[in-house]
Amino acid sequence: MASRRKGLPPACLPVLVLVVCLAAAAVSGEPLPQFYDAIFSFGDSFSDTGNFVIINSGKLPNMPKFPPPYARCSNGRLVIDFLAEAFGLPLLPPSANKGTNFSQGANFAVMGATALELQYFKDNNVWSIPPFNTSMNVQLEWFQEVKQTICPSDPSACRALFGRSLFVFGEFGGNDYSFAWKADWSLEKVKTTLVPAVVASLVSGVERLLDEGARHVVVPGNLPAGCIPITLTMYPSEDRSEYDPRTGCLKKYNSVALYHNAMLRIALDRLQRRRPESRIVYADYYTPYIQFARTPRLYGYKRGALRACCGGGGPYNYNMSASCGLPGATTCEDPDAHVSWDGIHLTEAPYRFIANTWVKGPYAHPPLATVVLEDMVD
Repeated sequence: MASRRKGLPPACLPVLVLVVCLAAAAVSGEPLPQFYDAIFSFGDSFSDTGNFVIINSGKLPNMPKFPPPYARCSNGRLVIDFLAEAFGLPLLPPSANKGTNFSQGANFAVMGATALELQYFKDNNVWSIPPFNTSMNVQLEWFQEVKQTICPSDPSACRALFGRSLFVFGEFGGNDYSFAWKADWSLEKVKTTLVPAVVASLVSGVERLLDEGARHVVVPGNLPAGCIPITLTMYPSEDRSEYDPRTGCLKKYNSVALYHNAMLRIALDRLQRRRPESRIVYADYYTPYIQFARTPRLYGYKRGALRACCGGGGPYNYNMSASCGLPGATTCEDPDAHVSWDGIHLTEAPYRFIANTWVKGPYAHPPLATVVLEDMVD
């Protein structure tokens, strides 16, 4: 007796074709079929695509001159740029560029932004903070302003758009911890006081986006601050036991990033259980950066992970008085052979690698391609 097979309803065929294409693209590295209608990004200098330059131009006379046309803290594209390209969307315009059409997304990230309000630091006698407030809450206020330009008369249209959008919320926290170190906070105080406050702030921010209709939110963790040239330069130690022998990074500062990331993942898991209609993705900056530091040549970084491409000399090519873009600094001829661009931020090559691992895995939990596939199948 011949077997009987049920065919798919005709309406299902386009979806099936798109799912197959998406799966193939995720494996091959080809651009993914467009799934999101827009991307909205929040964070600090690891995501800033021009807001700092627009907001503060003329206010900081020694502001580094970023390579055109990017206005980014790098020699090229950032993770957020590669994510936009992966999903077939244009590079995100900075939200400070008033009059822009933000219907396909906006970037609210600003160099120096904090998870906590600047008043928190003033109240705790921390004064090495920016002269302008671009904190997480301020960026969420800007988001509301942009929302009014996208859907001025129909809030339900924005809610629908946000449900078809990707939100990238962070990295946040790195600047908060940096300001605490400059104020001589102890390791114990940072872990017991500041980390819980930062993580709670981040989770509240994510929940505010979910309340606006967001369904897919990527929340990056912190980078290993103890591997970043500025940290290695500002806080050197004669005690070699304070350095990780496998990477040359300062263990104290990396321990805070690890603790932050662990607490953040726990908090996001709890939020996911409270909001099952959403997909909250934890994105890992820490692990790939540590891999770069341990085996840089394996990833093509012939100049290593701890020495900046652009800087003013010193063991890690970072010099506060001659930082990248200022008089006395020089730029290497092979940025792609370096992990660090300016002693703080990364070059384009590691950003590309990290973005790819967030889309396909293994450094996003779950990978974005998986999230999209599951959403389409549902």
